[in-house]
Amino acid sequence: MDFLKKFLGKRLSREHFNILVAEGAVIVDVRSPNEFKEEGHLPDAMNIPLQFIVQKAEQFKEKDATVITVCRQGIRSSMAVSLLSNAGVRAFNGGSWSSFS
Repeated sequence: MDFLKKFLGKRLSREHFNILVAEGAVIVDVRSPNEFKEEGHLPDAMNIPLQFIVQKAEQFKEKDATVITVCRQGIRSSMAVSLLSNAGVRAFNGGSWSSFS
């Protein structure tokens, strides 16, 4: 369990999530389009599947956008944060999208 916690990193609390959103953070759901559509999603979330997140990083960087990534359980969103951070984007792992619905 400790390994999983270290791998996933620290997830946002609801309070921190709300503050970031109020400050203009972009919510990015990194699940597949099918999961996004059929399983539900946060109302203001954009869907960018994990495999395409690096291609979008420059757009976030140019806009100086803060990104909150979400997925089903937090694994893909954690990977997305690593990829975005490595590209110079300020990104946070929201974990499961349903935690904030």
